[in-house]
Amino acid sequence: MDLRDQVRGSAGEDSAIETLPLVPLRENVVFPHQLAPLGAGRPRSVAALEAAVQGDGRVVLAIQRNAESDDVAIGDLHPVAVVATVGAFRKLPTGGAQALVEGQRRVLIRGFDNSGDSWTATVATVAEPFESSAQNDALVSTVKSLFGEYVGAGAAVAPELVVALTRSNEPARVADMAGAAPDIAVDDKVSLLQDLDVASRLRALVPLLAKQVEVAQLRSKIQEDVQKTINKGQHEAILREQLRAIKKQLAELEGTSGEEEEDLATRVENAGMPEPVRTRALKEVSRLEQIPSASPELGMVRTYVDWLLDLPWGDPPGETVDILRAKQILDEDHYGLPKVKDRILEWLAVRQRAQQRLEQKAALEAEAESQAAADAPAPAPDAPSPNGSGPVADDSRPRRTLQTPILCLVGPPGVGKTSLGRSIARALNRKFVRLSLGGIRDEAEIRGHRRTYIGALPGRIIQSMKQAGTRNPVIMLDEVDKVGADFRGDPSAALLEVLDPEQNREFSDHYLEVAYDLSQVLFITTANVAETISPPLRDRMEIIRISGYTEEEKLGIAEQHLVPRQREQHGLEEAELRISEAALVEMIRGWTREAGVRQLDRTIAQVARKVPRKLAESSGSLTGVVVDVADLPEYLGPQRFEFGEAESEDQVGAVTGVVVSDVGGDIVTVEALAIEGKNDLLLTGQLGSVMEESARAALSWARVHAEDFGAPKGFFDTHGVHVHVPAGAIPKDGPSAGVTMTTALVSVASGRPVRRDVAMTGEVTLRGRVLPIGGVKDKLLAAHRAGITTFVLPRKNVRDLDEVDREVLEKIEVVPVDSVDEVLERALLPKGGSRSQRDRRVGFMVATAAVTD
Repeated sequence: MDLRDQVRGSAGEDSAIETLPLVPLRENVVFPHQLAPLGAGRPRSVAALEAAVQGDGRVVLAIQRNAESDDVAIGDLHPVAVVATVGAFRKLPTGGAQALVEGQRRVLIRGFDNSGDSWTATVATVAEPFESSAQNDALVSTVKSLFGEYVGAGAAVAPELVVALTRSNEPARVADMAGAAPDIAVDDKVSLLQDLDVASRLRALVPLLAKQVEVAQLRSKIQEDVQKTINKGQHEAILREQLRAIKKQLAELEGTSGEEEEDLATRVENAGMPEPVRTRALKEVSRLEQIPSASPELGMVRTYVDWLLDLPWGDPPGETVDILRAKQILDEDHYGLPKVKDRILEWLAVRQRAQQRLEQKAALEAEAESQAAADAPAPAPDAPSPNGSGPVADDSRPRRTLQTPILCLVGPPGVGKTSLGRSIARALNRKFVRLSLGGIRDEAEIRGHRRTYIGALPGRIIQSMKQAGTRNPVIMLDEVDKVGADFRGDPSAALLEVLDPEQNREFSDHYLEVAYDLSQVLFITTANVAETISPPLRDRMEIIRISGYTEEEKLGIAEQHLVPRQREQHGLEEAELRISEAALVEMIRGWTREAGVRQLDRTIAQVARKVPRKLAESSGSLTGVVVDVADLPEYLGPQRFEFGEAESEDQVGAVTGVVVSDVGGDIVTVEALAIEGKNDLLLTGQLGSVMEESARAALSWARVHAEDFGAPKGFFDTHGVHVHVPAGAIPKDGPSAGVTMTTALVSVASGRPVRRDVAMTGEVTLRGRVLPIGGVKDKLLAAHRAGITTFVLPRKNVRDLDEVDREVLEKIEVVPVDSVDEVLERALLPKGGSRSQRDRRVGFMVATAAVTD
């Protein structure tokens, strides 16, 4: 629909219709209430102005759609025009004319006649609606304020116009006077003139005026800066030239002292940068010399050049890989973890072997090149070099680099993941840099900020390279599983390039804007849970799982590492503090329950910090303190944990299960209670959807088979069941509690108690099959810490027992099962009877066979 049809209703049938001379305007707009000069060159335009002057002085000013056209029809004109009064009028000798016009009101062009000597138009007055409201009144005030700022920033507007606009209370008048601002584009002015809704015009003016305010302020600032530069430019250039001459003379006079700092260009030439980086750095140095000292850009460019100079370039220092020395370092720094140490030593051995092969190939290639150069004819003495200045080194061949997998150490807190990275760096004689990624949500933390931002810096990877000061450090990316993502980007996606040997040769940092080679860096990552790592990122790493420590390993760590370290930190000699082995064991059992040794370390520190006070208060009568089991409550307070069976007695409906969390394995008691009445299932304990489905499957199996184990017929038809997993504040999910829930339901239905020294895990199907689960080692360690003596395990998980330490298997009887019937036969006691005297042999034949050397 044409705009003329849209606004025709605004003119109304009773609006005044009149015929007036018309002047088409090319790329010019005159608003109501605007006084503007008008030049006419076409004969019909001149005739229209003459007709207006000879008549009542009014003329219609319409806007041409196409400014190039000399002859116009009604379709070539915008429908809304302005009726203006013609003031001073003067014809020019060239045939044109000049006039001073003042806009009066908007009109709609209803007819157009171009048959006479001048253009005439039939027009009707149009209404300009405006609904007074708080929002519209605010628009009027905003436009007035912006127009005042626009004029105050140096716009070419008469001051009296600002006064008139400020005093005006008519919204339409305010919109038209502000729309006539000289810096607003013609197309925007045309849109404002054609818009009959006053509020809509005011809304459109707000961003237009805001933009012009900003442009006017920048224009004024640029003019001031140019003026200052013109005044100070020559003086500053002379001073810089004098300073350069003085520095040169000082360097000549004190050249033998070696104390004078080299200039930036020389430092760049000697930094060993690749050619593209060197060219970029020299270009920035050249810019630096031309920037005025008062310019804020001077500091930004200098900081950028300093970052390029501070980064390590050139070939990295040599690497020494001694497997025997590495094994000695790992044994010194870490107690236990034999499989983890073996994997790291294998990894180092492969790296040593691959490094030797690379060196052999490089030596053979160098020998072949030397032989080829000796056999080639010598060049003429005056032969020009390829670049006309000297010999050119051939760097076109890609440099071979050693590609090794990215290690990812996964395990609960406190098991020594970070210290393993330090040991690897010490074994390789490399610098070690630790970078924590926990909680990072901004991609710029990895790739840096672009230099257009104030205070921009490189990302943490480049900062770590500067900190290391070498091209081949060991960088440990800690807590890689806790990287987040939000509207600022995904840091995990940025890490893909960092950890990919095929991509990190030309790592791109947003701040540097030049490629940096990370292929010589040895990256090691750590995580508590591998499943939360981004799958593409996890695919680039080799997972090494570190489970929790056994009681014997914790004891060894405490005796060899924790106690000596706490003595040193508290200023004690070995004779001044001794903790017996029995006391350490009791600390592990009664005051700590963890997969690692951090809590044990804090417990030993709690004992150690009381010893200096005891020695000081004794006034020399006490030369040392020996801490035994009976002394622990004095130092540590009441015992925090009960070591032994999960439950103190065999109970109906209480079954011990095992779970795996972020901090390793732990035991959990699943409770079931039968409620006479409606036969429904109530689940509590903040269970996940998978665990709820396992409970429903367990109930279905129990409804069918519970009678085989002593339950009354139709028990579940007349009773509802409430299944609860304690620690309701902690979310729980997974299918491995299927056998635990099934045992609890059958126990509560049959009234048969569950053995308190039995823990179990496994997924249950509707046919009563027990399916394999994950986390076997963590679960067995948790059962071992809790004093469980019998562990029911799916038979297909027996193969996972190879990862479990022999000392654990020697103290827990592992019972492999295929069906729920086997689980119940092992776990349930006779109704109302005492615990059966079953064979309690330590260990299990299958488990022992699985770990036999």
